[in-house]
Amino acid sequence: MASRRRVGRLEGGTPSIQPPGRQRYAFFMVSTVIFFLFAGLAIACAISMVYHKNPLYSAISLVGVFIALSCIYVTLAAPFIAAVQILIYAGAIMVLVVFVIMLLNLDDDKPLNRLRYLYALGGGLGLLLLVQTFFIFYAVMRAPNQSADQSMSAGKTLTIGQAMYTEYLLPVEIVGVLLLMAVIGAVILARKLSQPQLELVVDKELDLRNEDDGMLN
Repeated sequence: MASRRRVGRLEGGTPSIQPPGRQRYAFFMVSTVIFFLFAGLAIACAISMVYHKNPLYSAISLVGVFIALSCIYVTLAAPFIAAVQILIYAGAIMVLVVFVIMLLNLDDDKPLNRLRYLYALGGGLGLLLLVQTFFIFYAVMRAPNQSADQSMSAGKTLTIGQAMYTEYLLPVEIVGVLLLMAVIGAVILARKLSQPQLELVVDKELDLRNEDDGMLN
């Protein structure tokens, strides 16, 4: 009897899995508010990155941009990209960036009067980017609403791996070569001293250590 009742309920029509109109509208509003919140945070951190003259502060602001973007990826049902954004970009790569900044001992940038014309160029490009953003927003709002295909899984690990090593294999290899060139360039920048000067620095450091050991003994 219980099974017949269940079948009767299914045949009579169960409530739709989709939320009702009010709940759907509330979900849409909450997701929109969360998106604009993290988008505003990303824009604020990006402006802070460009504004600060200290490269270390700019690097920290860039970490904020990566974290905000990862939160946006979570709202777009792409958890793998969000995890990669945190682990690789905000984690490993930014550690390397901060290490290079400390290694090169970069100070605050001094204002260059001969590059003042770049301010007007940057302002024009920023205005063009703002117009493009509003155009994309207008085009998306005017586009017809289409139901999403539930069988597609764009944000899953298997789909991304298949796309990377089949359709986008050449760009992945090019990025690998570029990263290798960046590593070689960092090694060349780190080796500013010639070999005799480097040996003098090492000998001086060894002498200081020997003196400290003698004082302790």
